[in-house]
Amino acid sequence: MTVVDDTAGPGAAPMTRTQIREALTGLYLGIFVAILSSTIVTNALPTIVADLHAGQSVYTWVIIATLLTMTVSAPVWGKLADLISKKLLIQLGLIIFTAGSVLSGLATDAGLLIAARAVQGIGAGGLLALIQVIIATMIPPRELGRYSGYFGAVLAVGTSAGPLIGGFIVDTDWLGWRWCFFVGVPFAIAALIVLQRTLKLPVVKRPVRVDWAGTSLLTVAASLLLIWVTFAGDKYAWLSWQTAALVGGTVLLAVAFVLVERRAKDPVLPLWLFRSRTINLAIVASLVIGIALYAGSTFLSQFFQLAEGKSAAQAGVLALPLILSLAVASTIGGRIISATGRWKPILVAGSLLVGVGLAVLGLTRDDTAYWQLAIGMALLGFGLGTTLQNLVLAVQNQVSPRELGAASSSVAFFRSLGGTIGVSALGAVLASQVSRYTSDGLTQLGIPATGGGSSVSRPADLPAPIRAVVEGAFGHAAGNLFLYAAPLALVALVCVVFIREVPLRTSNAVRDDH
Repeated sequence: MTVVDDTAGPGAAPMTRTQIREALTGLYLGIFVAILSSTIVTNALPTIVADLHAGQSVYTWVIIATLLTMTVSAPVWGKLADLISKKLLIQLGLIIFTAGSVLSGLATDAGLLIAARAVQGIGAGGLLALIQVIIATMIPPRELGRYSGYFGAVLAVGTSAGPLIGGFIVDTDWLGWRWCFFVGVPFAIAALIVLQRTLKLPVVKRPVRVDWAGTSLLTVAASLLLIWVTFAGDKYAWLSWQTAALVGGTVLLAVAFVLVERRAKDPVLPLWLFRSRTINLAIVASLVIGIALYAGSTFLSQFFQLAEGKSAAQAGVLALPLILSLAVASTIGGRIISATGRWKPILVAGSLLVGVGLAVLGLTRDDTAYWQLAIGMALLGFGLGTTLQNLVLAVQNQVSPRELGAASSSVAFFRSLGGTIGVSALGAVLASQVSRYTSDGLTQLGIPATGGGSSVSRPADLPAPIRAVVEGAFGHAAGNLFLYAAPLALVALVCVVFIREVPLRTSNAVRDDH
């Protein structure tokens, strides 16, 4: 297993196995900080938003700002990876991510924080897209299962441990919530140093043509879609002229995007990808899995704090069944795939577990026993751990090495898009339902409802009768969210069942069969 440095020229010495392991360490550090950035604020947000005197929409957009830019930038990073130095690109991604993290920690109001989070997301999008491509470039698909398992474990731990780390930071007086953004900076710098010393990849000599028109259309279309699902049902009705305008604009931009991509010399999302049944099914399944991933990590921590009155640190600890099951399933699943060469049974079982886990969590209320929540989280974690990276592996196995960037980033794009849409739409539903349940509960107590039930507050600061109403409202609404998401897992299961299993390649030889 030898590859050549893409920045040193064709005469560079091959990477040794030790260098590969060292490079993987840097890559895993990069993916850890990238995914950590999108979830570490979930437990801190009630404190952040309360300090900024903001509401549920700001709570949601501090998360969505990162997810949006991470989502729309990933295909651009992936396409550039097929054209120029992957090493240079991942270093640039780490620098942008670090700058966004520092700016987020220094933000003085909600607007600046959201803008800084958007910058952070651009860098994170590069890390998420490029790391998968780089690993697939170094390692053949048959061996990739094991390393994808490790990658998935790091991804899972970063996603689920973020709320735990953020909770402890917020609850530590001498740190404060700003360190939720500063904490990733040392990891990013360490990854930058390790990769500079160890990463050596095949030489790339292709002209650079960035599809700016396609990128712009994709960004605006995705943004309009997210704006619609975020504010529908809160700022305006689902059936309204605003909905018609936003949805209509999204459709028109999507059509324009397809027309532009058909003529582009180097499209940001190559349309030939969508001629493959495996890629289409994997993309749809990834979109659904993305919803389950981000819904679980985002709304479980909000449930523990706002429905059960736990501290941020306690909320992180209570989510450990999700974290541990994700990491264990991802690692074991990857080893099984590398040993057997079979990936479809793992995907089928994982998709089924995601649906069952969401259904169990759908029974959640503010007084639900923790053991029931733990079972639901564990089932969801096992399902996510066996599907996240293996859907990418199924796609990588069917494209040529020079197209790994576009194919891998396309799957990552739709997974992030699903997660972003899911968090945005479910966040809007949560705000609406919390407001309604709170108003109903206050009315039963003979207390006039003020219409502020959707705002993020600290229930512990409220009088006991009102606190019980607010916690009950959050508990009921959170359970409904998981119940709404459960049927979507059936979509992923159907897609996986119809994916044709192709034996994993044992080399990275160039193929032109797409």
